[in-house]
Amino acid sequence: MIPIVILAAGASSRMRGRDKLLELVDGVALLRRQVEHALNTGAKVFVTLPEEPHPRYDALAGLDVMKVPVPDAADGMNTSLNAGIAAAKPNAEAVMVLLADMPDITTDDIKTVMQAVDTTSETLIWRATTAKGDAGHPIVFHNSLLPDLLALSGDGGGAAVVKQNKDRTKLVALPDAHARTDLDTPEAWSAWRAARDVT
Repeated sequence: MIPIVILAAGASSRMRGRDKLLELVDGVALLRRQVEHALNTGAKVFVTLPEEPHPRYDALAGLDVMKVPVPDAADGMNTSLNAGIAAAKPNAEAVMVLLADMPDITTDDIKTVMQAVDTTSETLIWRATTAKGDAGHPIVFHNSLLPDLLALSGDGGGAAVVKQNKDRTKLVALPDAHARTDLDTPEAWSAWRAARDVT
């Protein structure tokens, strides 16, 4: 089974004092909901987090996840990515990277991407897209690419590695805009909730 790394160490700086990963979706903190979706696939789940103490740890209480503190998370997303990949890497044929702030992602979406993975093929990256074909998340990286991910710095995520391997990438369509919807501001949350008719 491919391990899943969920990136949840960011500062949520655009939320003006609120933590987007603790926003409630169907009565559950977004971070907990995302982790539960990942766990429901049967995969081992690693979650990168700010250093303790932090309320995000409370949101994960009782869940069978590997918590990966990232002391220098402010240095950029790749610091969090590196920590998660390093924790999940041993003996993994591939690793899925899943962003924590995508509320439309479901267990079935994660399974759909997982089921597309064939590590014996020429493909090195399996990437979710919207129904219209726009590339998004989650993304699975073949283990041969993990050293390249670990070498990244800054705030670009795995974009450089994805770009270098675009000819060996398989796109996997998910429903609607599930693969692209992320909510970084209070206005984005309000619009998303209004579209769902949730108050």
